[in-house]
Amino acid sequence: MRKTMGSFISFVFAFAVTFIPVSLSVAAPAGTSGPYDEAADAKRDIAATLAEAQRAMVPVIVVFGANWCGDCKMLDMAFKTGASAPLIAEKFKVVKVNVGRFDRNVDVAESYGVPLKSGIPAVAILSAQGKVTYATRAGELADARKMGDDGVYEFFKKVATPGK
Repeated sequence: MRKTMGSFISFVFAFAVTFIPVSLSVAAPAGTSGPYDEAADAKRDIAATLAEAQRAMVPVIVVFGANWCGDCKMLDMAFKTGASAPLIAEKFKVVKVNVGRFDRNVDVAESYGVPLKSGIPAVAILSAQGKVTYATRAGELADARKMGDDGVYEFFKKVATPGK
């Protein structure tokens, strides 16, 4: 029994040493896992999205976040597959801006009146002409996971139909 158990442990160890590093290295290249492109030029991306928005005559959501942020990942999923997905796709163009560890694109967020110290994800809603029509100033989306899909939907429904 001891010999069998020792062989089994040796097999498991050999498997782990051989295959786990390979699977980890294949998972995703450093800096690219997550919804925020860490190498992107935020100002260029915003300008390109504004050009698309002008053609489509829709506002732009600038989402400030980071790949390490669970609430940012949840908001990204809500935009893609949640109850908010059809609303976002129909009413807005979206551009995501990586803020790293609050050491990247902070100037961009500040230029739109978004204080990142209040939490991320944070958004600025821009008219197709680039004017700020709304900005999260008090961490309104910083608890996106607690808000859940329905809460995120209600938030953007209000923002999409101001005055209602």
